[in-house]
Amino acid sequence: MNRSILRWELIGIAVISILGSALHFAFEWSGDWPPMGVIAAVNESVWEHLKIAFWPALFYALFEYPFFKGFARNFIIAKATGIYVMPIAIVVLFYSYTAIIGGDILIVDILIFVVAVALGQLTSYKLLTIGRLLPWLDKLGIVMVILLAVAMGVFTFYTPQLPIFRDALTGTYGILP
Repeated sequence: MNRSILRWELIGIAVISILGSALHFAFEWSGDWPPMGVIAAVNESVWEHLKIAFWPALFYALFEYPFFKGFARNFIIAKATGIYVMPIAIVVLFYSYTAIIGGDILIVDILIFVVAVALGQLTSYKLLTIGRLLPWLDKLGIVMVILLAVAMGVFTFYTPQLPIFRDALTGTYGILP
């Protein structure tokens, strides 16, 4: 059973990475349609790159759920934790390497995205295959994901004037003036 779960999570790395790559360009492809901005990157800020990991990971988890429902333990908290690991890893790895070298390199940024997705999926795998955790953690997982989803949407339109939200190319924030 653990091998089956591992297979799903490894496939998830590829699926999330591919969907995330598409979401990097989807806002532009949509003609800058504001509703698309909730799930797609609207600029080159670090925050917007967190969205392109979050939404595909959430969609993949929702796709997995019917298949895992009967046998995987801790599904909701495992997926929520994995989904949180991804943006945390992106932020830590990106700001660490750019602080060290004084700038960013596109190929390293792409690798960080894939590594963050892999870390999230492998964290999920680990939690799916350990003994049963406390049942109330599933409720916490739902709250965690809802809060992050709301933040992804709200901060796209009402963007805090903080460095993580600043477009590195234009100096702008979000999609509203």
